[in-house]
Amino acid sequence: MSDMNQRIIEEFRANNGKVGGHFASNTLLLLHTTGAKSGIEHVNPLVTFEDEGRLVIVASKGGAPSHPDWYYNILAHPLVQVEYGAERFQAQTDVAEEPERTRLYEIMESRMAAFTEYKRKADRVIPVITLTRLP
Repeated sequence: MSDMNQRIIEEFRANNGKVGGHFASNTLLLLHTTGAKSGIEHVNPLVTFEDEGRLVIVASKGGAPSHPDWYYNILAHPLVQVEYGAERFQAQTDVAEEPERTRLYEIMESRMAAFTEYKRKADRVIPVITLTRLP
């Protein structure tokens, strides 16, 4: 895990989900996935928003040409743990299909302009994932 991600995770946990700096005006969650190949738990801080009772995340990887590792992890293991604010819960992941994918991506773009640049840079369709809380 990068030092930057580790610092964000520590700040998130120390402040009930709030972080400063570049992400101060955004809502984050911590996504716990199981490695598709390794079976090892990984934690990734991700920008999120709520839509129709679900949390939404985007597999942008900063506009890189490949999907982030956590995306492959959720394909292999779609049940994940989520830290959201001061809560921690299990969720079911689903990859959004069109036209919902585009609708949700546009909402993310409206909340954080960097996602427009990620879309321009990426030579791929950037997946959008919904997280549905499980009882």
